Amino acid sequence: MDVTESDLGAPVVVVDGLEVDYKSFASGKRANDRRSLLTRQRGVRVVNALKGVSFVAREGESIGVIGHNGSGKSTLMRAIAGLTPASRGRVFAASRPALLGVNAALIPDLTGEKNVMLGGLALGHTKAEIEERYEDIVAFAGLEEFMDLPMKTYSSGMQARLRFSIAVSRKHQILLVDEALAVGDKAFRNKSEARIRELRGQAGTVFLVSHSMKSILDTCSRVIWIDHGNLKMDGDPREVVSAYQAEQ
Repeated sequence: MDVTESDLGAPVVVVDGLEVDYKSFASGKRANDRRSLLTRQRGVRVVNALKGVSFVAREGESIGVIGHNGSGKSTLMRAIAGLTPASRGRVFAASRPALLGVNAALIPDLTGEKNVMLGGLALGHTKAEIEERYEDIVAFAGLEEFMDLPMKTYSSGMQARLRFSIAVSRKHQILLVDEALAVGDKAFRNKSEARIRELRGQAGTVFLVSHSMKSILDTCSRVIWIDHGNLKMDGDPREVVSAYQAEQ
């Protein structure tokens, strides 16, 4: 279903001239030690990960974020989530964004069941709400036979499926999905995409970072193309994806 501007609600994320710089030593080592920066300034390299990115996201949009590896997509998601500070510019969000990525932390030594409980609490569920949703979370992930096993025994795909299931068990006003649909089989990807469309239909705003143009086209009402830290194109999914593919 196409989403027109008249169908959309109020702005929920405003990105205004966002720039993010990373400092690293010329050797490639990230410069985290302030004392090292003071004594080895000549060896410090500044990487401009985002360069003046601006856009407005509204209620009811699902926004695909595309670009080559290292283009700044994940940095943008982390900045919107408040995990990476802006070097210049600003990010405003109507509520705290929830960032779901394939590298989001789970606790390896705990069972899948306990990770569901902890993950649900971290999302703001009460214990009673988690217990009420537990079977649905596990069924969505397709891991009914494995919930009593430690997470460290799960494959990366199993972990990602459970992580996604936990994250979408709660309605989010702003959900950031970074490559989480790149894992799992076709059936799970289809379920995940359907769930994102459902969240969008509930007036949630979803950002989806993916290298799968099919997932982007099937799921998103708008696409942003990040190229070497710049916002190169923002608009209709088919137009943006076609332009992006033409340059690859």
